[in-house]
Amino acid sequence: MGRGRILIYVLIFTACTINYIDRVVLSVSAPQIVRDFGISTIELGYLFSAFLWSYLVFVLPWGIYVDRAGTRVSTASGMAIWSIATLLTGMSTSFSVAFFNRLLMGFGEASTYPAGARTIREWMPAGERGLATTVFNCGGYAGPALGSILMGFIVSTYGWRMGFFVAGTLGFVWLIAWLVYFRQPETATFIGEDERRKILSERGGDTIPGTAAPVSALLKCRSIWGTFVAQGCAVYTVYLFLTWLPTYLQATRGLTILKSGFYTAVPYAVAVPGTILIGWLSDRLLRGAPVESGRRRTLVATMMLCSSGILLTPWITDTALILTVFSISLTCIGSAVGLNIALLNDLLRNPANIGRANGILVTGGNLVGVAAPIVTGYVVSGTGNYDYAFLVAGILLLIGASVCLIFTRDPIAPETETNSTELAYKAAP
Repeated sequence: MGRGRILIYVLIFTACTINYIDRVVLSVSAPQIVRDFGISTIELGYLFSAFLWSYLVFVLPWGIYVDRAGTRVSTASGMAIWSIATLLTGMSTSFSVAFFNRLLMGFGEASTYPAGARTIREWMPAGERGLATTVFNCGGYAGPALGSILMGFIVSTYGWRMGFFVAGTLGFVWLIAWLVYFRQPETATFIGEDERRKILSERGGDTIPGTAAPVSALLKCRSIWGTFVAQGCAVYTVYLFLTWLPTYLQATRGLTILKSGFYTAVPYAVAVPGTILIGWLSDRLLRGAPVESGRRRTLVATMMLCSSGILLTPWITDTALILTVFSISLTCIGSAVGLNIALLNDLLRNPANIGRANGILVTGGNLVGVAAPIVTGYVVSGTGNYDYAFLVAGILLLIGASVCLIFTRDPIAPETETNSTELAYKAAP
């Protein structure tokens, strides 16, 4: 692998990592914030989900903006906005102020996945797409792994406000590196000509991108809806873990903030190498078959089925065993989310549609995912335990696996973007 692509791998991985370090600060800080603001469990659930509301509303507009402005400008804009919002969250004086700042953070973070997906399509050969997408997405697990320990220490030592200040500062440091180094592969000076030719000749899709299709045309494609629903069913579990896992461990295992932060880090730390390995494996399994066939769907569904093992949670009392189950579930669901994004890229013929298509996909993920913190808050408040919270997540994973297998068998080629290669898609197993 050339040094240019290695740099892009580092940039997209660390961007996603910092995004999720920011998200886990609130989870680790929850007991202190509840005490300082005097809020209930249900109000905490709303605070957990606040950034997802604006994220959900703005991810598709960001996707359209990514297609128009390009990855360098759109990524920098999003990172700047959410870094500012993170600093402001640390200055919040009440529940309502914190809620507004979380909305602003969600607005900025909504740029991440559409811009990241377009960066991968521009920089990575099609044969590396599964690996690249899972590396990018596993930043969402490295962030909580590092953040749970780092923020657990900072919050327990210096208070919850310092946690947000540190996270916001990390965002600005990354922003400087992005502006200094990132360029398109056509013009980047940090890659050799051999690597440039490989990228431009093997990144897939139409050689010359056509005019971007309107969102309404993309929504007429069956496979868009298949990936949309599958992503939603997967992301629900992602946000269940992301928002409630530290609180769950504190409430059911009697752990301190510092210890719950360490225990929370374990499943995420396992998920990082695990998702990368599965992403690499998906590319290996596709060798000899065109990525356009959509065969990646099989591994997406398999990972969702494996992740549904969290249905066993209510019957597990041993802490080590529950961490093992959570580690397997997070590894599999992280792989499913990343590979589903890669599957969308595989099926999408016109590169000009990447930002908006991924905006639709991420909207699907967050449309369902936004419910996880709130539903869990009501379930825990109403039942006094977490059993039914994991039941809901497990059932959604089973539904998502079925939808992925059935509804992602056609190319995503709206309007006149069809030709004989459709036979390759439809003939795929």
